[in-house]
Amino acid sequence: METISINIEHVLNKLTRAEIDALLPEILEAKKHLLAGDAAGNDFLGWVNLPETIDSEMLSRLKADIHRLAPKSRIMVVVGIGGSYLGARMVIEALQSEFDAMNHGEKPYIVYAGHTLGEDYYHQLLTLLDGCDYSVCVISKSGTTTEPAVAFRIVKAHLEKKKGAEEASKRIIAITDARRGALHEIAVQEGYPMYVIPDDVGGRFSVLTPVGLLPIAMAGYNIDRLLQGARDMRRTCIDNDTLDSNPALMYAAVRNALYRKGIKVEMLVSCQLNLRYLAEWWKQLYGESEGKDGKGLLPHSITITTDLHSMGQYVQDGERLMMETMLRVRKPNATVPVPTDERNLDGINYLTNKSLTEINDCATEGTIAAHVSGGVPVMEITVPRVDEYVLGQLIYFFEFACGVSGYTLGVNPFDQPGVEAYKKNMFHLLGKPGF
Repeated sequence: METISINIEHVLNKLTRAEIDALLPEILEAKKHLLAGDAAGNDFLGWVNLPETIDSEMLSRLKADIHRLAPKSRIMVVVGIGGSYLGARMVIEALQSEFDAMNHGEKPYIVYAGHTLGEDYYHQLLTLLDGCDYSVCVISKSGTTTEPAVAFRIVKAHLEKKKGAEEASKRIIAITDARRGALHEIAVQEGYPMYVIPDDVGGRFSVLTPVGLLPIAMAGYNIDRLLQGARDMRRTCIDNDTLDSNPALMYAAVRNALYRKGIKVEMLVSCQLNLRYLAEWWKQLYGESEGKDGKGLLPHSITITTDLHSMGQYVQDGERLMMETMLRVRKPNATVPVPTDERNLDGINYLTNKSLTEINDCATEGTIAAHVSGGVPVMEITVPRVDEYVLGQLIYFFEFACGVSGYTLGVNPFDQPGVEAYKKNMFHLLGKPGF
């Protein structure tokens, strides 16, 4: 199996290998509680076995709905916020061409709503939808979260005006609670096809449920391969109890060891632009899971080489409070060499016939060397390529490591009590009854 590998050589400027190995008993204890389901948050552990237990009949129905909708949907609007859209967007943007929107390809193009309250954004979205056929996937456990509820009301009204209420109900899919909630009630009354967000899977762990699978499949990508990658990584995570044989345990150990040495920020550094939304998903996964009780690494992200021309100065010479987790890809899906130019006015003929991957790899190696010499510990995570199978591995790897890391940190990785504070203040300011 081609799989994820971790290189910890460049964290040894801050840690010794003995300090990392000393954490193994705590890491294994955290893993034991995660698999036994006998620690805090154990009612939200459905994701642990999800790749193996996913309902095949549900997958068949999901594919049938996509087969029905795709031919009449130039666009699908995915309505959701946080874990209700980040996982799907992470996979789709990792796989699709940056220019798919302009290519007008055969598969539907996915756009997003419910993740912002920006008025100009919705004006632009509705203007786009005026000119094309589209369908809607609305994702919410309750149906009352303000941002997606507002967005769905706006988009639903637009679709009903454009196509009529009866046709609109055939173009809307709801992913929500199995038995209760406002969105469940709307879906029942309107007759929408409905898929379930499992009770025991929290939003940030839900990408391998219909929450992520339906939009990913609608965009034309192979969810069977995605799930197979997750299954194979699950076996690696569950079956291996040494740091060197289990990348999730190594990742959890290194970041906890660095945190105990005073590191406060973890930067996920993607070496390809198409992985920037993987970093956004990762930031929610770790920020919401570990940032509580006055604890936790602050998750941040940059992209090489783009952000070296903006954040690079701080990383090199700023306060020494960070670690870097460098996400590298061994093999690209295409090769683009640098052409020669007889005049060589730009002075880069020395790069002639080198692929952009060769150049990017050298930039990455140079960055690692510079940052390590500047006192930043750098852990490297390398994947063989970017496709559905590898992304499935990455999803499960980061999720399993998150559970182990959170328990090792001494927090409940599966609640999020702090996210309600802004909502109460907002509801009061908006005049919501009871606030």
